[in-house]
Amino acid sequence: MKAFVTKLMGESRYWWVVLLVGILMVVSGFAYWFWPVQGYAVASQIFGWLLILAGIVQLLASSGRNRGKGWGWWLAGGVIDLFIGFLMVRSVVMSEAIFPYFMALIFMFWGVNALCSAVQNNTYRYWWLQLINGILLTLVGFFFIETGWVQDMAMTSFLVSLAFIYWGFTLASASYLMRPSLRS
Repeated sequence: MKAFVTKLMGESRYWWVVLLVGILMVVSGFAYWFWPVQGYAVASQIFGWLLILAGIVQLLASSGRNRGKGWGWWLAGGVIDLFIGFLMVRSVVMSEAIFPYFMALIFMFWGVNALCSAVQNNTYRYWWLQLINGILLTLVGFFFIETGWVQDMAMTSFLVSLAFIYWGFTLASASYLMRPSLRS
């Protein structure tokens, strides 16, 4: 699995920042799970700031000297995350109204990214884990489109908390594999 993630994302000395973002997303997901009523407006703002942070991390990972084969995905994802993050932080009313659609766009992008990388790297031993990750992320994106259509804030709150937790654990595990090898 280390070879798969290293070839896809590359080793980076900023692996600890990816780990920090993952931990923050897990904590935010559990906080939102336990306080959904107070959290809809706050979650859209927190998610906006986390998207800005995640975008910066992705831009750093794509600009590193030891960037992997898929650095273009990191660059595109970073630009998209920064753009959507700044839009959501700018206006609370706008972010509440279009929060499910932004979530759908983000998760569908990451799902397609994971599906493409799994198909491209199907010679690796655990390529199917990336395929399952892509299917789950795309499915969560479709669920967000559905909740946005019916404007069901309770379902959106539930999906946001699960998405934060899932995405946080995914980033944390990927960061561990991004650590540069210690050479004697």
